Amino acid sequence: MDAFFASVEQLTRPTLRGRPVLVGGTGARGVVAGASYAARAFGARSAMPMHQARRLVGVTAVVVPPRGVVYGAVSGQIFDALRSRIPVLETLSFDEAFGEPAELAGATVARVQEFCEELRAQVRADTGLTASVGAGTGKQLAKIASGLAKPDGVRVISPAEQPHLLAGLPVRRLWGIGPVAESRLRTLGIETVGAFAALPESEAISILGGSVGAALHRLARGIDDRPVAERAESKQIGAETTYENDIVTLVQLRRAIAEMADAAHRRLLADGRAARTVVLKLRKSDMGIVTRSSTLPYATEDPATLRAAAQRSALDPRELGPVRLVGVSYGGLSMVRQESLFPELDRGQAGEIPVAGMSPEQASFENTAAAADATGTVGTVSPAAPVPAATAWYPGMDVTHSEHGHGWVQGAGQGVVTVRFETRSTGPGPARTFAATDTALTPADPLSSLL
Repeated sequence: MDAFFASVEQLTRPTLRGRPVLVGGTGARGVVAGASYAARAFGARSAMPMHQARRLVGVTAVVVPPRGVVYGAVSGQIFDALRSRIPVLETLSFDEAFGEPAELAGATVARVQEFCEELRAQVRADTGLTASVGAGTGKQLAKIASGLAKPDGVRVISPAEQPHLLAGLPVRRLWGIGPVAESRLRTLGIETVGAFAALPESEAISILGGSVGAALHRLARGIDDRPVAERAESKQIGAETTYENDIVTLVQLRRAIAEMADAAHRRLLADGRAARTVVLKLRKSDMGIVTRSSTLPYATEDPATLRAAAQRSALDPRELGPVRLVGVSYGGLSMVRQESLFPELDRGQAGEIPVAGMSPEQASFENTAAAADATGTVGTVSPAAPVPAATAWYPGMDVTHSEHGHGWVQGAGQGVVTVRFETRSTGPGPARTFAATDTALTPADPLSSLL
């Protein structure tokens, strides 16, 4: 998909179409999760510190917090559209997948081009979003081709042009070549895929290691017979976030753990399985990472039991050091649930800790593009339950008004809140300003913006 997170925001908030949109956290440690093409024209990109991206784009930048629940819903629509033509998909993320349509085996380049165009049209019709499709003789070539097709295009790399195209690409374009491997190859004067492919396989192995060196050398020569296969079920489900201000007390940490445990629990319920292992992840201000886990005697989906297990792993920041990131994940996933005979013993005193978490203004979201990684851990969480209206409003928040319908907060402060009333189907909507205490204005389900 093209600039997926930003494109979904522009789809559901039509006023943002064509504008430089940055999706991510707005705090001092906020990170760009997605950037529209208008923002990319200024040099903004995913994984960049938000303050740097805002400086590049300037006053025209529009910053909105991630809405994982909306991206997940649209992602499901996208993959449903793809599966209508390609039954087996290997999903890589919210917005990217491999497919190997049986009908294209031995097909002409013209037929592959036609199929890809049909696929893009199907996604556009079903979701209102643009996709870029790449095709080649294997995953490596398809991945490269999809990059060349962006934005909003199709690129088919034929077997005839494959050797020449690969040879001229920077070696970093090979799937599996990271900064370290690239630096190692560059010191040896190897900067292109063609130069790497020209090496004897034994030399590639000596530079990059046994199995990795051999596999990358095959890819460099255009040999890629890896099949497309459905991904296995996630082995772990969780949530994590980086806080704008370091957590320095145990009380603050317990609140953050409760917030992340509940966010992970919502994803666990959506998955439909129960968990037996609870893992707490803490990243300190010096970037060191501490993880602690506990295993329950049975798999459960009881939120209080899981939250209590996470709390039992807490370490006092006064001894550990300031904490900037907190994550909770659930493993040992199973469809079999066995509830405890003595739940109060499993929950313990930690189960009585209030769930109230930090406000959206206190938290900044990190690494959503990822959105979902291979373990199922997601780097963003939905806002906590609404707090009193006078203090809850923040830019990008979904709201509803008894008279004007669904909208989103464009700005808030000084006792007032400005809301843009629009959804996917309305086109650009009007903006209206209300008192922050107006009881006709309430928080809304973000999914309503898709209507």
